[in-house]
Amino acid sequence: MPLDALANPLVLPLLGLLVEQPAHAYELTQRLTERYPSLQVRRSSVTTLVGSLAAAGLVKPQRRRRVARRPARTTYELTGPGYDHVRARVTADIVSAGARSTRFMLAIAYVGLLPRAAAADVLRQRLVARRAEAQALAAGHALPEYQMLEVDYWHALLRTEIAWIETLVQRLETGAIEWPRHAPARKEN
Repeated sequence: MPLDALANPLVLPLLGLLVEQPAHAYELTQRLTERYPSLQVRRSSVTTLVGSLAAAGLVKPQRRRRVARRPARTTYELTGPGYDHVRARVTADIVSAGARSTRFMLAIAYVGLLPRAAAADVLRQRLVARRAEAQALAAGHALPEYQMLEVDYWHALLRTEIAWIETLVQRLETGAIEWPRHAPARKEN
């Protein structure tokens, strides 16, 4: 785990799952594993991370409950600052995460927490950076093509991401994609 628990790549999806509903560490581990099979998720890491998030005031424990013969478990819920953190992290990661990165994939998973106009705006900001990167790659190189195939591959990935984001922004602007009428209400502490 990073020294700064908030830098852990599991923070955003974990908090995102708590936006959906309160849960205990074991349940969060299961849901993270099911929803994000590419992430390395261990129950011990989730348990430690949830404790760090509680210490930071982003989640708060509810009363411990015992279900059937299982051990008593503490369910956690998102706090107002936790909800604000999720939205800020989604915004920052959509704008600045590298192309084809896990950070971007996780941020786009929760872009629906932003109002439609804000989501379109952060996606437009991402487009500026990806277009600049693609333009720099398209400038050409003095080396033979066979020595620069990785550049051509990366350029193709960038063009694909740019096209996908342009389509998503257009769908947001025209209302062609279903979107919450308003961002979900901020949870109180």
